[in-house]
Amino acid sequence: MDNTDNNNNKILKDNCSDDTVVLSSLYLAPIEYYSKAFNAKRIIIEANDNFQKQTFRNRCNILGANGVMQLNIPIEKSLSKKCMMKDIKISDHGNWQHLHWNAIISAYNSSPFFEYYEDDFCRFYENKFTFLHDFNEELRTLIFDMLSIDVRIEYSDLYITELQNGWIDNRETIHPKRNSGFITRPYWQVFKEKFNFTPNLSIIDLLFNMGNESR
Repeated sequence: MDNTDNNNNKILKDNCSDDTVVLSSLYLAPIEYYSKAFNAKRIIIEANDNFQKQTFRNRCNILGANGVMQLNIPIEKSLSKKCMMKDIKISDHGNWQHLHWNAIISAYNSSPFFEYYEDDFCRFYENKFTFLHDFNEELRTLIFDMLSIDVRIEYSDLYITELQNGWIDNRETIHPKRNSGFITRPYWQVFKEKFNFTPNLSIIDLLFNMGNESR
């Protein structure tokens, strides 16, 4: 049997099949994040890790006319040097929702599937959210539904310090300053001719460009 076509079309699927994957809560996470989720039978979202700056917890990368754009969600300063992710509050500073949504429109308005998903994402930039974790998780739930990722989701009660057999810890491997070795299978991008293919961007780059073929 020739499986070439099937293999070429599985953009999110990689070569492993994990049982339980431990992930952080990220803002419009990279494709790698959803690839890990796609392969999992169970996902544990770490809700009790300390918030770390300059991570995908409150930032994402999209591709616009001038290249890769970084979108950052401003957060309120904590009185303590260490604050758990689930307690981090979003700041209203700088009208960030308006800026993020305008940047997304500018980058993807001409993509094949933007209009199809536009209304689903728009509400996240019109309604107020207090906690970053809640905002991220509502977005993740929406995207899981769009990608038909049907997997058991749990949230940690305490910070996970010891992994059980068969657990894969991806909490810190998906990071803007670390190379995990993940390879993104090339797909069509709006600005591909200008910048060549740009790998492992936010999942919305894949969704807006490939729609139902994203899986």
